[in-house]
Amino acid sequence: MKLGIIGLPRAGKSTVFSALTKNITDTEHKGEDRIAAIRVPDDRIGALSQLYQPKKTTYAQVEYFLPGYKKDSPKDQSIWTSVRNCDALLHVVRNHTAYGFEKPTPAQDFIKLDQEFILSDLVVTEKRIERIEMDHKRGKKMDTEEHELLMTCHHCLEDEIPLRKKPDLASAPKLRGFTFLSAKPVLVLFNNEDDDDGLPDVKELTANEACLVVRGKLEEELAQMPPEEAAEFLAEFSIPTSAVDRVIQASYALLELISFFTVISNEVRAWTIKKKTPAIDAADVIHSDMKRGFIRAEVISFQDLMNAGSYTEAKKRGTVRLEGKTYEVQDGDVIQFRFNV
Repeated sequence: MKLGIIGLPRAGKSTVFSALTKNITDTEHKGEDRIAAIRVPDDRIGALSQLYQPKKTTYAQVEYFLPGYKKDSPKDQSIWTSVRNCDALLHVVRNHTAYGFEKPTPAQDFIKLDQEFILSDLVVTEKRIERIEMDHKRGKKMDTEEHELLMTCHHCLEDEIPLRKKPDLASAPKLRGFTFLSAKPVLVLFNNEDDDDGLPDVKELTANEACLVVRGKLEEELAQMPPEEAAEFLAEFSIPTSAVDRVIQASYALLELISFFTVISNEVRAWTIKKKTPAIDAADVIHSDMKRGFIRAEVISFQDLMNAGSYTEAKKRGTVRLEGKTYEVQDGDVIQFRFNV
């Protein structure tokens, strides 16, 4: 999972990036693209590792990408072009004041950048529709499905409706290559004052988008502390969980992602998939041979395994199930795939 961090100037994008990744960039490298991979916190992995005592424990990972501002970029090239390959966007919105800053206007700030993305996508659709229709006039066979989908996109964008509000349209296979910016799922991060943990009173935004509050400067300090100090810091400022945990949880919910676990070759590992993924496609995430030679999946829920205390005991209790190709993998499933190639 790759998440792009976007926002208007002075929203606090770099601060949030540092808070999430513990990666602070020195002044010399400011303006450059920044990317960092962090492990997805999951207590279940720790519990499975204690149970199996593997040589290796592998957590799921998430990448955070902060595009840099390139002074030599063409004037007509948006700095946001580089987030097109991200799975979702974290839209950092300023909700704090500081010397030299105007009063925060979170709803207006969000809309301003959202409209920039809508306009960018509108230009892309217009150019592609024009090309398709010109080629058709020259005798080339028209892909009517692609043309109709693009026309639908064009109408939505003209009405200032971001494509993410039309999930079936945003996920259409024929449109995947366009990587529309307004089609990407968005998690709004209100960057608040140190002593403010509440959502701003902007119901027109909070009622229509997935929103979360972070206290950027505070959590950037937290990210640099040793674990013991961090725990005291969380308690002192009444922060239930760190920004990393909350943003990852919200991102998983936004993208409808779940985790399942395997114990293979003395390694406990977490895997990330979409909800309602069939077992055969979950096997493909591990290795294409598992999908090609899929026989069955031995499945037990994490909680049933913990309750039993061992896989052998779980089998005796009858909580290990044999499932076929179409079984929809559930969050927390521990799976052994049986296959033959």
